[in-house]
Amino acid sequence: MENFSELLKVRRSMRKFTDEELTQEEVVTLMKAALMSPTSKRTNAWQFIMVDDKELLEKLSHCKAQASQFIADAPLAIVVTADPLVSDVLVLWIEDASIASIIIQLQAEDMGLGSCWVQVRERFTASGMPSGEYVHEVLDIPLQLQVLSVIAIGHKGMER
Repeated sequence: MENFSELLKVRRSMRKFTDEELTQEEVVTLMKAALMSPTSKRTNAWQFIMVDDKELLEKLSHCKAQASQFIADAPLAIVVTADPLVSDVLVLWIEDASIASIIIQLQAEDMGLGSCWVQVRERFTASGMPSGEYVHEVLDIPLQLQVLSVIAIGHKGMER
């Protein structure tokens, strides 16, 4: 994309993906963008977990009671987490991880890929389990990390 304003105009949440896998170069580009995301006082409290295993993607698709099932069809999910103890303010991790989440989505759009943010923080599974706790169990995430979101990414299955 040549123009940032145009990028903002055309970006839409994408919940339908083709079966085409992402290349290693595409994944590295997304990760570099995430790692360049700004944080308060450059604390870099966020951490990212890249998931491309189909079985894990299927499990992650049940992280919420609704509106997360499309994760199973995405070739990649990036789980955005952060360590609240690294931030100078206990809740600042939420803002830092949110900024990283949108940076990932903008990078995906710039590459011609589709993406959709799945909110995990303060959400629940169909059984009533906190979504963050569910994702922790599925991916064996260290307890100090809080899960903010899961970003599903893939080649667009439709144009919007």
